Amino acid sequence: MGTLIVLGALALFVFIFALSGFKIVQQAEVMVIERLGKYSRTLHSGINIIWPIIDKPRNITWRYVVEGMDDRKHIRFKQKSKIDLRETVYDFPRQNVITKDNVSVQINAILYFQIMDPVKAIYEIENLPDAIEKLTQTTLRNVIGELELDESLSSRDTINTKLRTILDEATNKWGVKINRVELQDINPPEDIKEAMEKQMRAERDRRAAVLEAEGQKRAKILEAEGFRESEIKKAEGEKQSEILKAEGQAQARIKTAEAEAKAIKLVSEAIEEKSGNPINYLIATKYIETLQEMVTGKDNKTVYIPFEATGVLGSLGGIKEMFKQ
Repeated sequence: MGTLIVLGALALFVFIFALSGFKIVQQAEVMVIERLGKYSRTLHSGINIIWPIIDKPRNITWRYVVEGMDDRKHIRFKQKSKIDLRETVYDFPRQNVITKDNVSVQINAILYFQIMDPVKAIYEIENLPDAIEKLTQTTLRNVIGELELDESLSSRDTINTKLRTILDEATNKWGVKINRVELQDINPPEDIKEAMEKQMRAERDRRAAVLEAEGQKRAKILEAEGFRESEIKKAEGEKQSEILKAEGQAQARIKTAEAEAKAIKLVSEAIEEKSGNPINYLIATKYIETLQEMVTGKDNKTVYIPFEATGVLGSLGGIKEMFKQ
């Protein structure tokens, strides 16, 4: 009976001993195995077999965020044998940072990183999460310390890129790749916030006043341009009207002169056929027309007596003689 108990216990021990040699590693995880305290190999996803007692997995420190009873988040560090190769997110708490112009601001950042070499992550640094957190804090202070407050508020992309570059280079020795760094909030003190709000309000008022003034200026310019165009068009119309009127008058005078020349020619030919002097006839005709125009008028009571009446009578006599012939 006692022998059976011993054999059963031995079989159970052998079963447990053999079972402890099986290691199941999940996808995207690895396990670092040490043999007698020295690195032996890295187990990848699937079923793996190790020698119990002499082969042991090497634990890594990992960072967890847990919610407490007061609904506040608390950070805990635990030891685990499996190393997660997936991208991990660390949300660091707010920290005070002083800018180049001596303004204290609170900044919290999110870090996305991934373990690329699990052996380095275990053997090159003692506490990887704590080292990444401290390195991020000091790098953030250095980067923000080189910028003034306005630059730090308006250059988040630049700060993120600079932080990622510096952290990625620094953690490369630990087998870690920093994929992305994001600044969540940059909170300056309340008095600085009030001053910035006043400044932004004054800037908006200034822009509104400038836009209103520019609008009024533009309206006046358009009004002046419209008035100028109107005056130009009006002057051009008057000019064209005067030109057309002058051309009409000139053409009328040309036509009149042509008709008069034609009439004189006909009269001269008729008088010359009767051996008369057409000049006397024309002078007498013009003289009579001039006298008629001088005495024409509704209230004209003036009597005109030709100074050289004999000349006129002579002309009239010439006309008389001409018709007698």
